[in-house]
Amino acid sequence: MKRAIFPGSFDPVTLGHYDIIERGISLFDELIIAIGVNAEKKYMFSLKDRIRFLKEAFVDEPKVKIGTYEGLTIDFCKKVNADYILRGLRNPADFEFEKAIAHTNRKLSEIETVFLLTSSGKSYISSSIVRDVIRNGGDYTVLVPPTVRIKK
Repeated sequence: MKRAIFPGSFDPVTLGHYDIIERGISLFDELIIAIGVNAEKKYMFSLKDRIRFLKEAFVDEPKVKIGTYEGLTIDFCKKVNADYILRGLRNPADFEFEKAIAHTNRKLSEIETVFLLTSSGKSYISSSIVRDVIRNGGDYTVLVPPTVRIKK
């Protein structure tokens, strides 16, 4: 079985993430969306909300599972028996950053990293941009799946 994880904070999940996940489903038998939890980081959305957004977005996709982890991504891969890490690339800066992480992960384990380019119409979207739009009262709904809605 080809099992991959797609790690991130997903604060919140964006249409860019959604694009990579949808395309990753065709490459792997199982895709675990791995929500990293960092006690040092301040999140806009609670872990409970981030899990809900993702579960609702992929409720009809049996190949997608949701998990959470702390610590090294490769340790989570070992825990869930994943041989691949899926990562999305939006631009050359993403590539340089992700390449260094992929080389380090490969040095520390047998985990392979698979890169997918985000679709051109979504390459500008990031969670930090979405959070900024939300903080400033803009229409964030055009940047995220329909499951991401702020309760007022």
